Amino acid sequence: MAVDVDAYYRDLAPMVLRRCRRLLRDEERAVDAMHDTFVNLLRAEDRLRDEAPASLLLRIATRVCLNLLRTERRRPEDRDEAALLAIAAADEPEARSLSRLVVGRLLGREQESTRVMAVLHYVDGLTLEEVGREVGLTAAAVRKRLGGLRRRAAEQAGAASETEVQR
Repeated sequence: MAVDVDAYYRDLAPMVLRRCRRLLRDEERAVDAMHDTFVNLLRAEDRLRDEAPASLLLRIATRVCLNLLRTERRRPEDRDEAALLAIAAADEPEARSLSRLVVGRLLGREQESTRVMAVLHYVDGLTLEEVGREVGLTAAAVRKRLGGLRRRAAEQAGAASETEVQR
């Protein structure tokens, strides 16, 4: 059965927008990312089947948002805005800032599929089996990949803590 993009937009756009808001934490960028999600759906419309549209759209939205965040991190469009954000972050508790730094560095080094799995499992609360179905892996493979991510996160956190203690 063919994909009805108009019906998906009417029924599922609010869900996609919530995902984009959660990941991007900016209303304007979230709306743009939601629209990009549906543009991507339109581009692939002829190759898709009408099965599990909500999970498909969440996967597309997650990738769109992660790609946007990665692009912005690599090429900030407004250097002054980046400086203002850095100053604003300085008021946050030190541990929270350190955690964000570690998570940003860690996820920036991970494969896109691992980042998607992490968002689906840790942010959206999907089980390992559900994540596996979404990304085309077994639950055991997802468990192994996320276990490696947790180990690397622990190593990064330990290294960052040691650096802070030495200062």
